[in-house]
Amino acid sequence: MTNKPVIICETERLILRRQTLADLDQLYAIYQDPDVVRYIPDRSEGYEAVRAEVEWHMNGWPNRPELGLWATIYKPTNTFIGRCGLLPWTIEGKEEVEVAYLLAKAYWGRGLATEAARAVARYGFETLRLPRLISLIDPDNKASARVATKIGMVFEREFTDEYGPAMIFAMNNPQGM
Repeated sequence: MTNKPVIICETERLILRRQTLADLDQLYAIYQDPDVVRYIPDRSEGYEAVRAEVEWHMNGWPNRPELGLWATIYKPTNTFIGRCGLLPWTIEGKEEVEVAYLLAKAYWGRGLATEAARAVARYGFETLRLPRLISLIDPDNKASARVATKIGMVFEREFTDEYGPAMIFAMNNPQGM
């Protein structure tokens, strides 16, 4: 019996699946690029912290197992290129779910973040029937703001938490769920 990773969804060029420990070295390498992690204030630092993050996300979010950060695999080469998914947040007392995306710099500029974010949002709306999705974006991260707007999100407001200032982009489920 083989333990195949659980596939969450697929696009033309990507597979999004649950992370496995086999992803650890690739994710750790991606996290070593300061350009990639510049806008991720709560990122894991150090190999053991990244291992703990991968183990945390292997089975989904503990209290909401349908959510999590998923390995993002580039189909043409079967390469792990980042992690994208849905994260739960409580913002000013309100429960929210964030569309989150992070890709290795070698894969920037190809529309892959938009492709992944669009698939994650569709999964959140169609499969999980979430009523609303957000993205929390550093005010200086213009590329992520473009991805959010390309998938249909609109700027809602600025927000500050323990990690600093962020912009909230949001969209409601088009099915009205």
